[in-house]
Amino acid sequence: MLRTNLSTRPFYNERAVHFVIAVIAGLVLALTLLNAQKLVQLSRHNTELSTRIGSERSEAERLTREATRIRHGIDPKELALVAAEAREANTLIDQRTFSWTDFFNQIEKTLPPDVMLTAVRPTVTETGTRVSMVALARNAEDFDEFMEKLEATGAFDHVLPRQQDQTDDGLHRLIIETSYVPTHEDSTGAEATKGQGGRP
Repeated sequence: MLRTNLSTRPFYNERAVHFVIAVIAGLVLALTLLNAQKLVQLSRHNTELSTRIGSERSEAERLTREATRIRHGIDPKELALVAAEAREANTLIDQRTFSWTDFFNQIEKTLPPDVMLTAVRPTVTETGTRVSMVALARNAEDFDEFMEKLEATGAFDHVLPRQQDQTDDGLHRLIIETSYVPTHEDSTGAEATKGQGGRP
């Protein structure tokens, strides 16, 4: 018996092919919709940013004009006077924070028996507290001992002799200048003294 295939085309599973095409088309459509949604969101965000930039630029120009107007209305002499008064006020505030109690406690610890202080003048500056002291002694060597002990405390820095002469009584007189930097313990003690209502 003669067997032959008389069909003009081979057999295909058309349902599977259609299903795969439909899945691919669905994915393409979903990605297209997602991209379109993202594009709309970015476009809105760009519009919001452009609007905000324009608003902030207008505000910056307004503030610049206002600052220029204020600067033109300020009297330089009055501004210099206010700045000087502010510096003076800050200096007075810093001087109130200077603890004489802590300072003289340090002096008492370091002052040799044969050295006597006759004058002490602190000066508060932007860089710290400068102290000028006038000391008297029978021997000039006692001044060296005093200055070495001051530096050893850690509360006095750059202890330097500025001027030395003799009094009419034959005593040696020395002007000492130094930077006073209270330690943490000294500052804590000063705060406790203020809290108790004590005055140096």
